[in-house]
Amino acid sequence: MDATVTLPRSNPLILRLRFGADLDAGDKALLADLSRSSRGLEPQQDIVRAGDRASGVHLVLEGYAFRYKIVDDGQRQILGLLLPGDFCDLQSIVLGPSDHYIAALTACTIADIPQDRVDALVFRDSRLARALWWATLVDESILREWLASMGQRAADKRIAHLFCELLLRQQLVGAAGACDCPLPLTQPMLADILGITTIHVSRILRDLRTAGLIRLKDRRLHVPDVARLQAFCDFDPTYLHLVRQPERAPARDAAQAGP
Repeated sequence: MDATVTLPRSNPLILRLRFGADLDAGDKALLADLSRSSRGLEPQQDIVRAGDRASGVHLVLEGYAFRYKIVDDGQRQILGLLLPGDFCDLQSIVLGPSDHYIAALTACTIADIPQDRVDALVFRDSRLARALWWATLVDESILREWLASMGQRAADKRIAHLFCELLLRQQLVGAAGACDCPLPLTQPMLADILGITTIHVSRILRDLRTAGLIRLKDRRLHVPDVARLQAFCDFDPTYLHLVRQPERAPARDAAQAGP
């Protein structure tokens, strides 16, 4: 599935970065140009393997991808979820060979961006450099929040908090509705994110459904009362560092919003 594919009408990179910098028309044109060469990936297809030396960076345009590590006993720990508008490996330009794996979680559309094009962008315009720096720092902030969840939140609140985050992150790039979004994560994947067993995940999802906090159907998350779910898990979006607060992107039609 490596053929060039048609891009979404709204560029998710621009939609995301508008929260971190005041982009002008020239900035948006340069960012849109990064996405012109894209390819499709099958679910579970690797984007980056541990030890790979990057020749550029990868940008998610559609679908879900994920970061993970394999520990000594062969167990997988998922370290992050990459949504439309997210760079997979912007830090690789500085850090060198990857210390973890990145793979498509769903059928995915990504842009492969050579390092020299990223360098040219950064050195040309300090505003764009700041926007890309913001995106990298927000990725680190999300990881800190995940670590805090694993260490201190009860498992049911951990899952609820993750669901609140994924709903908001997808709303910001126009990939979700007001109270529903794609959720292609299986129960074993949720277990690998949250550090609990699959059986425990199943029990918690049942309890959240029974409480009327969520509905799961056709790989979509439906939240009947978003404020109630946020209150249940003390969700505070401060860690997403939405420096600017433009209007959210228009929600995609529900029939078209799945990855």
